Amino acid sequence: MLNSLIIYANSLTRLLPVQTFEVFGHEIVINVSKKYLLAALTFLHHHSNSNFHLLTSISGVDYPDREERFEVVYELLNLRSNSRIRIKTCTDEINPLPSIVEIYPSANWWEREVWDLLGVFFSGHPDLRRILTDYGFEGHPLRKDFPLSGYFELRYDEDQRVVVCEPIELTQEFRSFDFHIPWSHVNKSRYSDIL
Repeated sequence: MLNSLIIYANSLTRLLPVQTFEVFGHEIVINVSKKYLLAALTFLHHHSNSNFHLLTSISGVDYPDREERFEVVYELLNLRSNSRIRIKTCTDEINPLPSIVEIYPSANWWEREVWDLLGVFFSGHPDLRRILTDYGFEGHPLRKDFPLSGYFELRYDEDQRVVVCEPIELTQEFRSFDFHIPWSHVNKSRYSDIL
């Protein structure tokens, strides 16, 4: 099985502009440049040797130290052979990725989720708006630079009998802690017979 996956991945590198590939478990993972993403996904959907007709998920990861900080991952499934392939591409905050809703209609919700939580824009999307956060929400909560406490707090006011949205006021400044382990100075040779 592993050899057939490697042979298939090698054939994909000859047919598609694949940057790198690896076989991880029983899945092929390929990295594609964002400018060839649409062509690669169209090929994997339509070619008779691929038949990856089902998009199972689109997810994103934020790596703020990279030049292209967002890595977007597409998971595809071939129902006939029960095989999976993972397509990875990278982008930044300015350059959008092409929407694949025309190829995979289920991408509509997945792309909206990645837009809402990470701020990755998908050009050509029919209805790119927030899906998991409120419409007035500021920022994108899965970015690494988003504050852990958020910007606003919702609470129920008993007197007014409504939900009130207020800016968060922290009672103390953030502190940096020295995580000194108190038992690190204990003589370890004394306890070596226990270990």
